[in-house]
Parts: sequence; structure tokens; C-alpha cells
Amino acid sequence: MKRAWLQIVAIWVMVLVFTLVVTIGAEPSQALAWYGAILAGAIASVCFIHLVKASATGIVKELVYVAGGSYLMLGLASLYLFIWRL
Repeated sequence: MKRAWLQIVAIWVMVLVFTLVVTIGAEPSQALAWYGAILAGAIASVCFIHLVKASATGIVKELVYVAGGSYLMLGLASLYLFIWRL
């Protein structure tokens, strides 16, 4: 399970970095569109990791954690855009 958490946290860091870059660098209307691509990429990353490992063990739990953490980060970034940048 430690290895799974390492992968989950690595994907969360990737989501955080991309979210910060998009939030700071893009127009608010474009940033919201990019958030969907960031979320899709995070979920696809979990699927790709399990495809390469050729094992489906724990994929649902990892998808839930990655999606939940990503939704939280992107939701907070969206809230920031709606309150301070629009």
C-alpha cells in the first residue's frame, strides 16, 4: 500500500503544479476549461500506471483517492477564480 500512496501523492503533486500554472497564467474563462483537462489527465494517469503494471489490484481505491484529491484542489482553485479574479 505504501507504493500506491507514493503514486497517488505524485499525481496530486502533478495536479497541484498544473493547477497553479493554469490559475496564474491563463485567463479565468480559459482556466476553467483547462481544469477539466487536468482532472482527466490525473484519472488517465492512474489507469496508465495500472495498464503498465498489468494489474488491476487496488485501481478503484487509487482512482477514488486521486479523483477526490484532484476535485478538492481544482474546486479550491475555481473558488479562487470566482471570488478574486472574475
